[in-house]
Amino acid sequence: MKRDLFEQDHNIFRDSFRQFCQKEVTPHTERWTEQGIVDRDVWKKAGENGFLAPFVDEQYGGLGLKDFRYSQIMIEELAGTGDAGFALSLHNDVIAPYLDTYATDEQKARFLPGVVRGDTILAIGMTEPGTGSDLQAIKTSLEDKGDHYLLNGQKTFISNGILADLVIVAAKSSEGVTMVLVERGMEGFSRGRNLKKMGLKAQDTAELFFENVKIPKENILGQPGMGFMYMMQKLAQERIVVAVGAVASAWYAFEHTLTYVKERTAFGKPIGKFQNTRFKMAEMKTEITIAQHFIDNLIKQHLNNELTPEEACMAKYWTTDLLNKVVDEGVQLHGGYGFMWEYPICRAYVDARITKIFAGTNEIMKEVIGRGMGL
Repeated sequence: MKRDLFEQDHNIFRDSFRQFCQKEVTPHTERWTEQGIVDRDVWKKAGENGFLAPFVDEQYGGLGLKDFRYSQIMIEELAGTGDAGFALSLHNDVIAPYLDTYATDEQKARFLPGVVRGDTILAIGMTEPGTGSDLQAIKTSLEDKGDHYLLNGQKTFISNGILADLVIVAAKSSEGVTMVLVERGMEGFSRGRNLKKMGLKAQDTAELFFENVKIPKENILGQPGMGFMYMMQKLAQERIVVAVGAVASAWYAFEHTLTYVKERTAFGKPIGKFQNTRFKMAEMKTEITIAQHFIDNLIKQHLNNELTPEEACMAKYWTTDLLNKVVDEGVQLHGGYGFMWEYPICRAYVDARITKIFAGTNEIMKEVIGRGMGL
C-alpha cells in the first residue's frame, strides 16, 4: 500500500535495519525460541549499528534522532521477521525514554552510553502479582533511611527480566509512587525463573524480588512521588508502539496466509480460488489497510506532540483485536497445517494473544476512552 509517512532518509534506514535483521535476527530465531532467551550478542551488535535508543543525544553515544518514525521502522521490520523475542522496542521506545526525559545529567552520563551500546539492557518493573493493570495499587515499598532508601517487594511478568542490567522499578514511598533505578548485582535484588509462556517463547520474562535492597539517593529517577504521573505521561507512546507492532504483525500473518492459499490445492484448484477464501482474504486486507492508515495518521500526530491518551488507547485495543482476528483466520485457512509449529502462522497465533493484555488490557483501553467522553 502507498504510504506518505516516510522520507528518503527513513527508507535508507529501513534498508539498513532490514539487512541487520536478515543477518543477526532471522538465522537465530529458532534457537532463541528453544532456549527461551535471545543472545546478549544481538544487543551488542544492534548497538554497534546504531539501532539502540537512536534518539539519545550524541554526547551520550546516541544518534540524536528524535524522529519516532525511525522506531516505527524498526518495529515494523522486526515484526516482518516473525521474531517476537528480541525486545528492541521495549528497550528503545518504552523504557529508555524514561531515562532520556527524567534522569539527571549524572544519571544520563552513567547509564545512557551503556544503553546505546547494548551493554545495559533495560527492563521496567510495574506489574505485581496482585495488581495487573491497577498501577495505583502497587505494594512494593521504598523506605527513606536518610542517606539511602530500602526497597522491598516483588514484580512479575517482567520482559527482559533475566537479561536486564538496569530495571526501572515503581515503588510506594511516603510521597507516593516513586521510580527507582535498580542495577544488576545490587544486594537483595534477585530474579525468579524464566517464566514459561503460551507465546513470545524467545522473550525472557521473569519475576523480580527485592529484599532490603539499598538504593542510593542518586538512583531515584525524577522526583519522589511523581512516578505515577511519569508512567501516565509515557503510556501513550507505549500503546502506540504496541499498535505499530500489531499492524505489522497482521501484515506478516496475512502475507504468509496469502502465499499458502495460492499454493495449497483442494478439489483440483488452489484454495484461494474458492469464494470463501477470497472473501476472507479481501476482508483481512481491507481491515489491515484501514489500520495502517489510522496508525500512520496517529504517528504524524505523535511527531507533533498532538497524540491524545484516548487515541493511543483506541489504537492499542483496535489493532490488537484486529491482529488476533487475522491470525485466527490465518490458522483456519491453513487447515491442519495452521496447527503445526513449523508454520509461521502457528507461531504468529500464539504470539498475538498477549497483545490484548500487555500495556494495559483492552478492557482498560475502553475504560480510558469512555472516561474521555465524560462517561
